[in-house]
Amino acid sequence: MSITSGESPVLCVNKMEADLSGFNIDAPRWDQCTFLGRVKHFFNITDPRTVLVPERELDWAKVMVEKSRTMPAVIFWQWVNQSFNALVNYTNRNAASPTSVRQMALSYITATTTAVATAVGMNMLTKRAPPLVGRWVPFAAVAAANCVNIPMMRQQELIQGICVKDGNHNEIGHSRRAAAIGITQVVISRITMAAPGMILLPVIMERLEKLRFMKKVKVLHAPLQVLLSGCFLIFMVPVACGLFPQKCELPVSYLEPELQDAIRAKCGELVPYVYFNKGL
Repeated sequence: MSITSGESPVLCVNKMEADLSGFNIDAPRWDQCTFLGRVKHFFNITDPRTVLVPERELDWAKVMVEKSRTMPAVIFWQWVNQSFNALVNYTNRNAASPTSVRQMALSYITATTTAVATAVGMNMLTKRAPPLVGRWVPFAAVAAANCVNIPMMRQQELIQGICVKDGNHNEIGHSRRAAAIGITQVVISRITMAAPGMILLPVIMERLEKLRFMKKVKVLHAPLQVLLSGCFLIFMVPVACGLFPQKCELPVSYLEPELQDAIRAKCGELVPYVYFNKGL
């Protein structure tokens, strides 16, 4: 750092401290009240360059994609996928709402069963349908499972309510309506996240596989599909997570009547809005 003539070194240090006084390493770097700011934030935290995976694991994943077309494979991989989703949903819930082991087990069984049943049922119904329709079955299964998996893994928030705070971060109650709004937004985000890769990719692959070159190099089909899926996810994960603010704002008038009365009795009309963490 250069110091201009007549400027004290102490003054320069003080300026630097002033510039850093509002910095919070745990806070997002971009404005989370705007869609673009949220997208930039999630692009940053989902950057695949932060993960180094050995080549043998990637090769194993490609082989698994090749083997995923039989009915037992459909059942197995839907179970694996929804087991992973259940863990993600539990991890990204609002941690202020405790969940018992029994509730977690029931939620897990219900969510995975729904996904497997949807996938198997739609596979059977679409046997005589055009091949492209069959390729959309996984998306229908994933969408249906998300509608069950997320609310089930976070049911405690719907039963007991989610913590709501005033503008100064003071806890002022728990709201089931706020929990329902937060969970609904998460479901929409998850389905949006999966939609392009699971709806557009089958169309792209169906057309590519008809090309003469692609017919000769079938060994490239699986790696290409994995690559395209990754490209869709790199873009869609930040976009989908950025659809709604992480810290949601809700008018007090929308809360449960008893909670409205409690807030007005405690704070009068000084709290027009409450805020809560919707989870991811």
